[in-house]
Amino acid sequence: MRLLYVWMRSAVALTLLSGAAFADVTVSQSNDPSASLSGQLSALLGSEKNALGTVPAHRLEQVAAAVVRREKRPASGEPVGAPPTLRYDESWLASQPVTSKGSDEWKCLATALYFEARGESIQGQFAVAEVIMNRVDRPGYPGSICGVVNQGGQFSYMFDGKPETIHEKAAFQRAGKIAALMLAGAPRQLTQGATHFHTRAVRPGWAHRFPRTAAIGAHLFYRQPGGS
Repeated sequence: MRLLYVWMRSAVALTLLSGAAFADVTVSQSNDPSASLSGQLSALLGSEKNALGTVPAHRLEQVAAAVVRREKRPASGEPVGAPPTLRYDESWLASQPVTSKGSDEWKCLATALYFEARGESIQGQFAVAEVIMNRVDRPGYPGSICGVVNQGGQFSYMFDGKPETIHEKAAFQRAGKIAALMLAGAPRQLTQGATHFHTRAVRPGWAHRFPRTAAIGAHLFYRQPGGS
C-alpha cells in the first residue's frame, strides 16, 4: 500500500511537472448510481501508468523521494527525531536517560569527556564534546570519534602514562549522557566550530596562530584556520 501511495503521489507531482503528460486522463462525472467507482479508478490508474511509462525511471525515483522527505517532516519543519533543546544545568541533565552500554563511538566520546573535562561544568563538558565532534567533521582529522580521540598527541590522558581507569561512576554517567546527546545530533552552539582547546594554565605554541572562539570554565577554545 505504501508503494502504491507513493506512486500515486508521484503521479500527481508529475502532472505539474510534465504538463501534457496526463492530458488524456479524465474521470467520469456520471450521475448513474450503477457506475462502478472501482472501474473508474482502474481506468484512471491504467491511464496514469501508461503516462508514467514514458517518464525515465530515475525521474520517478527523484519525485517519489521528494514526497517521502516532505512527509517525514512535521509541521514545525524540524527533522523527525530532533534532539530536545539543550539546557546546560545539572537538573536537566539528571532527567535524561542513563546510557550504561553504547556503541564504540559513544564509549570513546564518554571516556574522553570523563578524563579531559569531568571537573568542568555541564557547559564545559559539552564544549569539549563539540571540539571532538567538530574534528570528526573536518578534513585532515580521522572520520570517527574513536579515531580523533586515539590520534597521537591530541588528548593528554592518552599519553600521560596512567591507566584509563574510571573511578567516579556518577561522573562517567554524566559524561555518558552528554556523549549520547551529542551523538543524537545535539546542536553545537558553544564554541563556534572550535577544533582545539587548552586549560588556562598552559599556552601551547599554536594558540597564538588560531583564532579564539570561546572561554568556558578552565578551558580556552580555538578554531584551526583553513579547511571547511
